[in-house]
Amino acid sequence: MTVDTGRGGQMIEYIQDRLYLGSYDSAPSSRTPFPFPLDSAKSPSKRSARVQPTTPTSKRRSPVYFTVDDTLLYNAFHADFGPLHIGHLYRFAVMFHEILGDPANSDRPVVFHSKTDARSRANAACLVACYMVLIQSWPPHLALAPIAQADPPYMPFRDAGYSQADFILNIQDVVYGVWKAKEQGLCGLRDFNLEEYEKFERVDMGDFNWVTQDFLAFASPQHQPIALVPMNTPEYDALPSTISEVFSSKLPLPFKNVLAHFSSRNIGLVVRLNSELYSPSHFTAMGISHIDMIFEDGTCPPLQLVRKFIKMAHDMITIKKKGIAVHCKAGLGRTGCLIGAYLIYRYGFTANEVIAFMRFMRPGMVVGPQQHWLHLNQMAFREWWFEDSMKEKLALSTPATPARVSNKKRPSNGQVATPPNNSHSKRAALGEIDHNEGAASQHEENLPAPTPGQPRKSHRKDSRHHPYSRTASGSLAVEQNGDRSHRGHRLSNESSESDEEIQLRMLAKQRASRSPVASPTSRSISYSATVTASYTLTDDIHEDRENWPKECQWSDLGQQGSLQPQRATDSNKSESRGVRKPSGRVGSTSSPNRVARTVQ
Repeated sequence: MTVDTGRGGQMIEYIQDRLYLGSYDSAPSSRTPFPFPLDSAKSPSKRSARVQPTTPTSKRRSPVYFTVDDTLLYNAFHADFGPLHIGHLYRFAVMFHEILGDPANSDRPVVFHSKTDARSRANAACLVACYMVLIQSWPPHLALAPIAQADPPYMPFRDAGYSQADFILNIQDVVYGVWKAKEQGLCGLRDFNLEEYEKFERVDMGDFNWVTQDFLAFASPQHQPIALVPMNTPEYDALPSTISEVFSSKLPLPFKNVLAHFSSRNIGLVVRLNSELYSPSHFTAMGISHIDMIFEDGTCPPLQLVRKFIKMAHDMITIKKKGIAVHCKAGLGRTGCLIGAYLIYRYGFTANEVIAFMRFMRPGMVVGPQQHWLHLNQMAFREWWFEDSMKEKLALSTPATPARVSNKKRPSNGQVATPPNNSHSKRAALGEIDHNEGAASQHEENLPAPTPGQPRKSHRKDSRHHPYSRTASGSLAVEQNGDRSHRGHRLSNESSESDEEIQLRMLAKQRASRSPVASPTSRSISYSATVTASYTLTDDIHEDRENWPKECQWSDLGQQGSLQPQRATDSNKSESRGVRKPSGRVGSTSSPNRVARTVQ
């Protein structure tokens, strides 16, 4: 609820009968009208069941007024004015709790007020909303609901650059950024050290702030000489390597504070983004790694550099369990780009939320076009996290004992022939039969069970009893091994074969090898009916099997059926007839050759 106070300001009811947010042209006093009487009617659905005595209007006590306009000052870089940082919030909370804890104020409303200018109103409203989220654990939508009624709306915050502001950052972004950081365990006041924060944020004391428990942002130290001191030299051994030696050295005080604080707070890596203003050997002598990732001031880093930084920082945080200190010249723009990219990558902040949260921890971070750069690349940073997480999960799911390795490749689509999917089978999908000969013989036990209605083709030497031994339509079988008694047998005397018969047998092999379903051992055809017929190939036969003349008549067949011509040498069941060869061409369609037959 908002009420115009009539003095150029506005009153917003934040907590009924207890906390109000106001703005006044001049400091309010006990005579200032308070538009919210304590004896106003209360909704039973919003109050507790206990009955509260009403206070007569004549005995109402005046509210308690307090402000931070003259005590908590924002140190602007240029035209920026907020938001107020975490140290300001801590002091506001202490002041507010002292007022609430005073027994004299137990039944008096508290009015937190500011001046009526746009900047003061925005900082005051943002401070109260962050207090509700961070200390009172309100959800963001409840903390923002009262100030959403403000008229006129609160002024958005701007960056610390010298150009015109072209990126909007409002109170909602700050509240949601602080809330998300609190939910992720990155921000809290339980272990916050106000004295340390206010001491080291000063330029003459080091100018650094902890953004999270893992990242520290600071301005570049400056000290001569800047050259790298070679290790294992007397000059390197003379560098301070302990905190006591640091404070007894001739280094500037800000540099001393940086080295001592980093050593005591388990900083494992320093990343320099600006040109050399000091010698990195001062950090390495203290046992702190140092790396240069320099890019131009006021610009945005290339994504390859960001990817490298994220990988390096993530390993330092998760594996080595140490912190990372990042700096450019002022520790604001370029530093905010890299730290913000990692926070988006790891915790899923939006660009607005991460910029607002970093400014809440260290005012002025991320300047000018760097704000738009974070906004444009936020999805890429989140995708990197998803990719890295999936790779890590796949690596953890790899079995400890490796499966048998096959030289055959899986198809790119990852399809499996028949469920269930046996992940240990290295046999490729059955659609790629031409490449499965070796795998079929080596991984026979890993093949899936046959599925009715889905015939399979296999190139096994002995497929008599294998479930995938099927015959393919439209082919002709020629047995060579003679291990099946019902299909004939191989000639016992190999030397008795004539040249024509050998030529015919080689021709059969060549035609079988040209078929995509050819087998090293057999080739077969299948029709609707089964009638077995055998015939004898004489020494003079050299005719093409696929061009047998139509005049061949088969006895015992009342209709067209199934035939499986075989080679046979059994003289009791076959008779041979000479074949006239009018031409020398094998398999001529005009040849009057006939084949002597025996029907079983």
